[in-house]
Amino acid sequence: MQPRVNYRLVFTSLAVLAGVVLQVAREHRPSVLRPGLRLCAYVANAGDGTVTVVDLVRLAATATIAVGPSPSGLRGHPFRSEIWGVSSEGGYVWVMDTAQARVAARIPVGAAPYALDFSPDGSRAYVAASGSSLLAAIDCRSRQVVARTRTGRRPWLARVTPDGKMVVVPNRDDSTLGLFDSATLTPLATIPVATHPEQVVVLPDSSKAFVSAAGSKQVSVVDLRRRVLLANLPMAGTPSDLVLKPDGGELYVTSPESHGLEIVNTWTHEMAESMVLGSAPSRGALTANGELLYVSDAAAGRVMPVELRVRRMLRPIPVGQRPGVCRLDPGQGVLLVVNEGSNDLAVIRVRTQSLITMIPVGPLPRDLAIKLF
Repeated sequence: MQPRVNYRLVFTSLAVLAGVVLQVAREHRPSVLRPGLRLCAYVANAGDGTVTVVDLVRLAATATIAVGPSPSGLRGHPFRSEIWGVSSEGGYVWVMDTAQARVAARIPVGAAPYALDFSPDGSRAYVAASGSSLLAAIDCRSRQVVARTRTGRRPWLARVTPDGKMVVVPNRDDSTLGLFDSATLTPLATIPVATHPEQVVVLPDSSKAFVSAAGSKQVSVVDLRRRVLLANLPMAGTPSDLVLKPDGGELYVTSPESHGLEIVNTWTHEMAESMVLGSAPSRGALTANGELLYVSDAAAGRVMPVELRVRRMLRPIPVGQRPGVCRLDPGQGVLLVVNEGSNDLAVIRVRTQSLITMIPVGPLPRDLAIKLF
């Protein structure tokens, strides 16, 4: 006798299975992604001069592209399907076509560039050559250097103000901040700051710059309109990363040396609060609403979420060895963390504050960019 088939049970089981599959697909598919769009991470590997391309939908590395020795300063172009970066040892800027996954141009700029920045309209890129004491402006369409100028000694990077009118350059060996007209690179002012300046952030209204000083455990506050130094704020340890709140009201300063996070009130130029986070907090990534800051702990192999409104650290998230740079994807659903010690990329689901997977990349990964195209 043939057993009777319970069609209702079969139908219900298939419906449940379809729902599970759909939910899993939604969990892994970033919320910003639509048919025809791609979302990829690009990881710079200092050990072999390559960039690993990671598909963030498939959660797998899809290509390894040679870009040149000591790649760093990765940035996604704001309007073009391109990733830009520098080869510090090669002395050039490289441009990667993301659609074809290949290097489309190499642009000589001078010895030892470390980072670059784009104008707000994406028409120009600016890069400081630390070994040549030069600032270069590049036309992004023609990929040609259209202006150069001298800087102070050992310029660390170039940062464009949000209004696009000025380029600010910290000169590490001179302990100065150089201001330049963004259109012509004409020098506008040179302002003394704290010893060995490195990182710079600028308020959204382009009124002030905050400059970290590696040699004096300070953050300098510079008035860009009056072009004067306002204050040198003492820090508990050497600043590692500067993360600015989207509205510009607070600046978050990480310091491995002091095991913590220092919070600066940018309107009053005062220390608002300090928090002890872990062994060696190094790099930070802030959500778009400014409510949650993720800080990588290079010594403890974890990421620490900090709820900024109540100044509370949430449960740490274990990742790989020696985590460094971390970035949120455009939809704010996934946090990516580069693990310099274990040569992989940690993928964390923001909604559940949990590790999804670890994706192997190249040797000594140091930097990261994310591009939706």
